[in-house]
Amino acid sequence: MSTGLYYETAEATPAAPWLILIHGLFGNLDNLAVIKRHFSQQYNVLSIDLPDHGKSDWAQPFSLSHTVEEVNQVLLHVGAREYHLLGHSLGGKAAMFYALHYPEHVASLIVADIAPVSYPARHNEIIAGLKAVDLEQITQRKQADSQLAEYVDNPGVRQFLLKSLYQNAQQQWQWRFNIEGLSEAYDNIRGWPDSTLQFNKPTLFIKGSESDYIQSEYKAAIAKHFPLAKAHIIEGTGHWLHAEKPAAFNSVVEGFLRRQD
Repeated sequence: MSTGLYYETAEATPAAPWLILIHGLFGNLDNLAVIKRHFSQQYNVLSIDLPDHGKSDWAQPFSLSHTVEEVNQVLLHVGAREYHLLGHSLGGKAAMFYALHYPEHVASLIVADIAPVSYPARHNEIIAGLKAVDLEQITQRKQADSQLAEYVDNPGVRQFLLKSLYQNAQQQWQWRFNIEGLSEAYDNIRGWPDSTLQFNKPTLFIKGSESDYIQSEYKAAIAKHFPLAKAHIIEGTGHWLHAEKPAAFNSVVEGFLRRQD
């Protein structure tokens, strides 16, 4: 069975439960490596590159429906029949949408700093900055950083984006994500499909205290789709909470999973 998504596994034992990790927008599976390392002794961990990201195929256009079907093909391919899902940001949306459509296979759901809602277009400057980087003219990474800085002030965000800048076999600079395709599909990415589906199994939403991705006004949308949802706030963190305080994040996830297994 072939799949258009790139993935990696770290298998503990055949009898171990599965933990599925899905990264966020403009990232790749390495973004959640700190989670993978922490849990790979107790769980069979599967890390997935979203469509249009990392080493996965490029989709035309990107959509949650297509992503869910591709993720399901990966899970069938590795032989996982029941699993815990953990997704961050856009990966959290994909994990939520998957749980709503394949609840019989999902033991529990963990959503990191995102809600099942449509968001305003908050990435326009980032998209413009990524498109403005002259990949044919730059000779070193710091030149890309300088060009990107004209659009993205936050050096931490630029550092995150530049992790996906690489040189191919011909020494040409390229992005690992499909910036043109993601730009064209941005309404799909920031949106949330109209649905009445529910996931009636244990669900945990983890929020960074300094992030505005999960707001009190989203509680109704969360309860609509995930009536058993619980919430946890990690103090002193923003949207990249798993990278900013990995020990705290992993501890919260571990406590939640321990109650499910």
